[in-house]
Amino acid sequence: MPAPRAPGEPRVSGERRPLLASGARGPRRRRRAAGAAVLLVEALERAAFFGVSANLVLYLNSTNFNWAGEQASRAALVFLGASYLLAPVGGWLADVYLGRYRAVALSLLLYLAASGLLPATAFPDGRRSFCGEMPESPLGPACPSPDCGRNSPSPYCAPTLYAGLLLLALAASSVRSNLTSFGADQVMDLGRNATRRFFNWFYWSINLGAVLSLLVVAFIQQNISFLLGYSIPVGCVGLAFFIFLFATPIFITKPPMGSQVSSMLKLALQNCCPRLWQRHSSPQGAHLLPDQGYPQPRPSPQEDIANFQVLVKILPVMVTLVPYWMVYFQMQSTYVLQGLHLHIPNIFPANSANSSVALRAQGSGYTIPEAWLLLANVVVVLILVPLKDHLIDPLLLRCKLLPSALQKMALGMFFGFTSVIVAGVLEMERLHYIHRNETVTQQIGEVLYNAAPLSIWWQIPQYLLIGISEIFASIPGLEFAYSEAPRSMQGALMGIFFFLSGVGSLLGSSLVALLSLPGGWMHCPKDFGNINNCRMDLYFFLLAGVQAATALLFVWIAGRYEKAAQGPASHSRSGRDRG
Repeated sequence: MPAPRAPGEPRVSGERRPLLASGARGPRRRRRAAGAAVLLVEALERAAFFGVSANLVLYLNSTNFNWAGEQASRAALVFLGASYLLAPVGGWLADVYLGRYRAVALSLLLYLAASGLLPATAFPDGRRSFCGEMPESPLGPACPSPDCGRNSPSPYCAPTLYAGLLLLALAASSVRSNLTSFGADQVMDLGRNATRRFFNWFYWSINLGAVLSLLVVAFIQQNISFLLGYSIPVGCVGLAFFIFLFATPIFITKPPMGSQVSSMLKLALQNCCPRLWQRHSSPQGAHLLPDQGYPQPRPSPQEDIANFQVLVKILPVMVTLVPYWMVYFQMQSTYVLQGLHLHIPNIFPANSANSSVALRAQGSGYTIPEAWLLLANVVVVLILVPLKDHLIDPLLLRCKLLPSALQKMALGMFFGFTSVIVAGVLEMERLHYIHRNETVTQQIGEVLYNAAPLSIWWQIPQYLLIGISEIFASIPGLEFAYSEAPRSMQGALMGIFFFLSGVGSLLGSSLVALLSLPGGWMHCPKDFGNINNCRMDLYFFLLAGVQAATALLFVWIAGRYEKAAQGPASHSRSGRDRG
C-alpha cells in the first residue's frame, strides 16, 4: 500500500514513505526520530573511523608488525586519502544503482567486515592466519656511518593490511557521501530551517564520535591493548548497522534516480572541445558512463542542459574551497608537529622529584596519547555548534541578518586564514627560543623531542580559530552541496565535496614534501625527526597568502552565483530535478 504524499509533493516511483500517525505532531515526531537515528549512526561510524586512524601509525610501528616509521606513515596517509578520494564512487553508485538507503546499509556491512581485520591481526594466531609467519630480520654488518644506505624490506603483512585498509576507506567514503544526503531527506519536509539545523547537528555528531574515540579508544590502544582498542571500532560499526536497520520503518527511502554524470561529461566535452566531440560522437561511443538506473522517464535534453548550467556554477564554488581544506588539515599534521615541540605539561601525578618535562606519568606508567592533541579542535566544535544553533542563528534570523550559505563559507575562510597566521606567529616565537638554545626535553612514545619552554596551551587560539572556521565553512558547504545539486546528482555532488576536501589534504601534504627537499624551508637534515632547524613559520605564511588570494576569488564567484540565483534562471530547473 503506498504511503501518503505531502500536499503538492511530486510523486516519485518507488519512493517509500513511512505510514505516519494522523495529525501534525505525529509526522514531525517521526521525522525527528528518523533524523536522530541518522545522527546516532554517524556518531558511531565516526567513532569507529577515528578509532582506526588515530593510532594506525603506532599499531603498524609496534612489535606486532615492526614497520619502519615512514612505511607506517605512508599507509596511514593512503588510508586517509582514499577515505576522501573514493567518496564520489559511493555517491555515484547510490544515484545509479542502489539508492541512498541500500548504499548506506551495504557500506556499513562492508565496514563491519573490513574493520574486523585489525583486531584479528592484533594477536599472534590471527596474524599467522592472515599474514603467515613474520620473517626474521637478516643479520648483517653494522652501518659504518649514520649516512650509509639501508635496504628497506617489504613490510610484513603489507598486501593484507593495504587491501583491508582500502576496503575500509571505500566503505567509510560511501557512508560519508550518502548518509549526509539521506539524513537531510528525512527532515526536508519540515522546511529549510530544519535542513539547516540538521547539518549543524550532523557535524556535531561527527565531532562527538571523534571525542569518544580519541579520549577512550586511543588511550586503550596506546596504553592497554591494541586487540581491545581495535575491537571497540568493530563494536561501534556493528551497533550503527543495527540501529540503521532497526530504524528502517520510519525512514523515507528513495529509489535510485539515475545519474546524469554521463550527460554532464558529454555536454562538457561538446562545450570545451567541439572538434574532439564530433570525432568521437559515434553511436558506440555516445555513452561515456552508463546511464542505467532511471526508473523515471529519461530527462529531456533541455533538462540536461539546465542541470549542466547549474553544475557549471556550483563546481567553481566548490573548487575554490580547496585552499581552505589545505589550511584546515594542518591541524592533523603541522599543528600537531608544532605541538610536539612545545612544552606539554604532565597531567598525571608524578611521584618522582625529577621535574623534567615528559609525557610519561612516573606513578602510573601511562602516557598521554598523541591523538589527544587533536581534541582542542573537536571540543571547540562541540561547544560552538549548539551555541550557533540555539542562540546565534535564531538571533540573526529574527533580525533578518542570517547570512546565506556562501556568505558563511567566505567568513569561514577568513577564520581559517587568521588561524594559520596565528600558527605562523607562534612558530616564529618558538624558533626564537630554539635559536637561543633555551629548550626542554620531552619523551612522546619512544621519541625524544627538544621543545621550546612555551606551553602547548599557546596553540589554543589557532585551534579555536580553525574550529570557528569549520562551523562557518564546512557545515554550510555540506548544506550548499546538498541543496543546490540537481536531484539526480546529489549523491555524486556530495561525494565530489568530500573528494575536493581530500584533494586539499593531499596538496597540503605535497607542499610539505616539496619544501622538505634539500634547500627547502622545511628541510631539517640535522634534527633527526625534530623541526628545530626548519622554517615552518614561512610555510604557514605561504598557506595564509594562498588562502587570502583564493578567498577573494571565492567572494567574486559566490557573488556572481547568488546574483544569478536571484534572476529568472533560478527557476529553470524542473521540480523533479530540484534537490
